Amino acid sequence: MDPLRNQLIAGLGPKARDSLLAAGEAADLALSQVLSVAGGVVRHVYFPVEGFISLVAAVKDSPGIEVGMIGTEGMLGASLALGVSTHPVRAIVQGPGTAWRIPAAAFKAELRRSAQLHRSVARYLFVLLCQQSSAAVCLRFHLIGPRLARWLLMSQDRAHADSFHVTHEFLSYMMGVRREGVTQAAGALQHRGLIAYRRGEMHILDRAGLEAAACSCYGVESAIYADVFP
Repeated sequence: MDPLRNQLIAGLGPKARDSLLAAGEAADLALSQVLSVAGGVVRHVYFPVEGFISLVAAVKDSPGIEVGMIGTEGMLGASLALGVSTHPVRAIVQGPGTAWRIPAAAFKAELRRSAQLHRSVARYLFVLLCQQSSAAVCLRFHLIGPRLARWLLMSQDRAHADSFHVTHEFLSYMMGVRREGVTQAAGALQHRGLIAYRRGEMHILDRAGLEAAACSCYGVESAIYADVFP
C-alpha cells in the first residue's frame, strides 16, 4: 500500500509527511464496515488510500441519508482540527480498500507540530462543508435521475475505476428514496447506454454522457475542490 495515493498526505512537505506517516499504520477498509457513529468519540483518523467512505446523517425511524463521501482526496476525523473529538455523522465503508490509520491522540500531536498539516485539514473541512450543503440542496430540488448520475460520478472518482459494487437497496438508502425510484432511474441511464448494471456490479460506460445527465451539484463540488486544492 502506498499512503501517498492519499492526496492530503501527498500534498504535505517531506518533514510533515514523514512525521505523519510515522504516527500511523495501514488498515483494511471492509465493505459496509462502520468506522464512526454520530456523537461517537474519534479514536482514529483514516486517510483512504484505496476505497471510499459514505457519511450518513441520522434520521429518526430511518436508516439515514448520505450527506458526503470521502475518498483518496480526504480523510475521516478532520473535526479534530477544530478541537472537536466527536464524529458529527456515521461513516460507512462504501468501497472496500485500505487506509492510513492514525490514533486520535497522535494525530492531534501532529496538528500541533505542523502548521501545514493543520492548514490542509482546515481547507479540507471547508470542502466537506460545501459538499454537505450541496447534498441538502440536491435532495430538496433535484430529480432522482440527475442525483443518481451525480452519485455515480462521485463514486467513480473515488473508486478510481469504471466498475464498482453497489446494490439498488444501498443506493435507495444513500439517496433517501424508495428502491423503485432508484431502479427506474438506473434503468433510464442504462437504456441511454451510460451505465450497465448486473447483480450488484455497476459499470460506467459513458463518462461524458453521465456528466451531462448529472445535476449541477457535481460540477460545483468539483470546482470548489479544484479551487481549494489547486
